[in-house]
Amino acid sequence: MSKRIDSHQHFWKFDPVRDSWIDETMAVIQRDFLPDDLLPELQNNQFESCVAVQASQSEEETNFLLDLASKNDFIKGVVGWVDLRAENIEERLAFYSNYQKFKGFRHVVQGEADDFMYGTAFRKGISALKPFDYTYDILIFHRQLPAAISLVNDFPNQNFVIDHIAKPDIKSGNIDSWKKDIIEISKYENALCKVSGMVTEADWKNWKIYDLKPYLDVIFENFGANKLMFGSDWPVLNVASDYTEVVKTLEDYMKHLSIEDQNKIWFENAKKFYKLKD
Repeated sequence: MSKRIDSHQHFWKFDPVRDSWIDETMAVIQRDFLPDDLLPELQNNQFESCVAVQASQSEEETNFLLDLASKNDFIKGVVGWVDLRAENIEERLAFYSNYQKFKGFRHVVQGEADDFMYGTAFRKGISALKPFDYTYDILIFHRQLPAAISLVNDFPNQNFVIDHIAKPDIKSGNIDSWKKDIIEISKYENALCKVSGMVTEADWKNWKIYDLKPYLDVIFENFGANKLMFGSDWPVLNVASDYTEVVKTLEDYMKHLSIEDQNKIWFENAKKFYKLKD
């Protein structure tokens, strides 16, 4: 068994006001999720390490994740949040460059207007990332892919990764417009994609592997083994599945791939993209 990195998971101390997106339909995750909760899941599925990704939009959240990473060696990287539209953005980026495990930024663009990524202030923030060698995680719904394509095109030297395969509407089976835009964005060398967050876009109670397969086919055919990385989206995945089932689903899908290509998706691409240290 090769090494494995979970490129996308979250920690939080549940706050019903801050975390209002976790509504009653998601009651199973209305509690704290901390490193001691994740570690057994990683170990049971042959993962050595993970990347912690922001779930709420504050520097307090970023500092919380950095503190957890400093105390838990298996957390190899942090994708945090700053206000990329802030006038003092370079100053904030310089501040976080002091933390070795700090790797990049994310904004919950799926909660913003569809034209958010065209904004002048946001783009100024994106342009400030490269000098510090920061990555950017693109969190969007599928309808926002045209804006993401524009962003990736306009910043060819910036490394981007699309979270949760851009959240297609798996539950309804609608695939055409998402597929067209995924094919387009996959052509850009600076755009990678996380194989993550799929079960929560499917029918939570009744999804089957054949519901996911058409979407997996599209991302594997277009991004290829060099530009895909596994992410669990734990603990959010618990509303529709469990950690082991999500891992097993991808293992089964990828069993026809070479061991070399499987290793890229489980480990090597995430390590290279986020520049993770052993």
